[in-house]
Amino acid sequence: MKTVIAGALGECVHVAGINNFLHLAEEAGWKTVFLGPAVSIDQFLSMAKSEQADMVGVSYRLTPETGERLLAEFAEAADELRESGVRFVFGGTPPVAEKAKASGFFERVFDGNEGDVEVLRFLRSQETGTSTPVKCPEKTIERIHWKQPFPLLRHHFGLPTLAESVDGIRKIAESQVLDVISLGIDQDAQENFFHPERQDPRRKGAGGVPVRSAQDYSLLFQASRCGNFPLMRTYSGTDDFILLAELVTETIQNAWCAIPLFWFNQMDGRGPWDLEGSIREHQQVMKWYGERGIPVELNEPHHWGMRDAPDVIYVVAAYLSAINAKAFGVRDYIAQFMFNSPPGLSDRMDLAKMLAILELIEPLADENFQIWRQTRTGLLSYPLDPIAARAHLVASIYLQMALKPHIVHVVGFSEADHAARADDVIESCQLAQRAIENAIKGAPDMTADAIVQSRIKHLVSEATITLDTIRSMGDGYNALLDPKVLTEAVQRGILDAPQLKNNRFGLGKIRTRILNGGCEAIDGNGNFLSETDRILQIRQGKIT
Repeated sequence: MKTVIAGALGECVHVAGINNFLHLAEEAGWKTVFLGPAVSIDQFLSMAKSEQADMVGVSYRLTPETGERLLAEFAEAADELRESGVRFVFGGTPPVAEKAKASGFFERVFDGNEGDVEVLRFLRSQETGTSTPVKCPEKTIERIHWKQPFPLLRHHFGLPTLAESVDGIRKIAESQVLDVISLGIDQDAQENFFHPERQDPRRKGAGGVPVRSAQDYSLLFQASRCGNFPLMRTYSGTDDFILLAELVTETIQNAWCAIPLFWFNQMDGRGPWDLEGSIREHQQVMKWYGERGIPVELNEPHHWGMRDAPDVIYVVAAYLSAINAKAFGVRDYIAQFMFNSPPGLSDRMDLAKMLAILELIEPLADENFQIWRQTRTGLLSYPLDPIAARAHLVASIYLQMALKPHIVHVVGFSEADHAARADDVIESCQLAQRAIENAIKGAPDMTADAIVQSRIKHLVSEATITLDTIRSMGDGYNALLDPKVLTEAVQRGILDAPQLKNNRFGLGKIRTRILNGGCEAIDGNGNFLSETDRILQIRQGKIT
């Protein structure tokens, strides 16, 4: 284990930054020695020798002119130690940091603009005994472990032309603020990539970057091979699923698969398959990725929430997602928790909904099925005003940290106005990272709130009724995996959302309203409707 010592030089007594530096060093695996405030040059050198330090951290936050003189004396006295292989780093205010850089003595100078992740990345590179920065792991699970205690940051990106998308990806990678670029491809590519005869030139670039060949994917991936080498992943498409899986695995090393269970088909107008057929296809996609040890995310429950489904159906959809992923061989399951969906939920009810999902799905975890938590802000919840949108992003992510996510899917603050450009992505990630760092340093335990706990019990109880109803429609456990039964559950309204009205597959008869901060099914008088009563009405033909 390597050793780093650090303290405030000369008459400087400001040590908060030093303590944070040493805390991060411990996270990176260093032995740390805190020298304290107002440490003389002789004390620094004596402790460096007695502790056999591999690195010495020096801080000074007072007058730049005084600091310049003191640092020159320090460099002269410590030059022999540096020549022997001891590394020296400096931290201080920007004016003093400029003096430290000009001295040419310090290997790295921190001026306070660096986030904890950047400092941690530096310390991990130094742990290897080389000044060359560590290349970040290029597999999802390895990168999750490597970045702890911080979650990976993921952001959606794809602009209407290939050239501007390539330039944007390179800029994002060089900024080193993002771990996973979720490549947004246009709708024609999602549905018709292998069918150029079905493509419409007038739709080119609608909804994302217009990839039309394997080479296009490769160009986008190569643009990301700089900076912190972010992972890349993309949509699973809405047709030719396995062909597309093979393509994106080969060209962009698809970090993980994201596939729905009930969506991206004729029901939502995003693909050619009918509901039952698409469920079967999606299950086979899970199986394909599972056999190759690639993680799978089911981007399922939030599609119900975005259509104003009650919280209980959101929870049911999350459980169906997890149990299907496990049944079809997924080993690393990324459970997505979209907060603020539908908009209008209170933070208490939003958090409780996510905790209810965890209570239901965590018993599924075993040595062959690992669950990784991914949180995000609801796309439809962003206000148009950019200042309010930035505040919403930060507040939402701070709440999300109560789930201790392994991945935070950052949704750019600009999304209510325009698809995020590279600068929007970078700024949004910087905002998110600050909220994350604040939470990691010690947020109150919002999960212990009595109202939250009461809501969890209520949602679990209600969701169990709905799941038992679906089980009763087929062969118990297997009914939850049967495309025919799952399709019937939608057609009969067991799984329903108001925005499925006039849909050829869904019923769309359910009514919902935000009551006491939660999204609830209601009766004709606007009162709460329990799952027992709602399902009874369906069975009695009162909801048709």
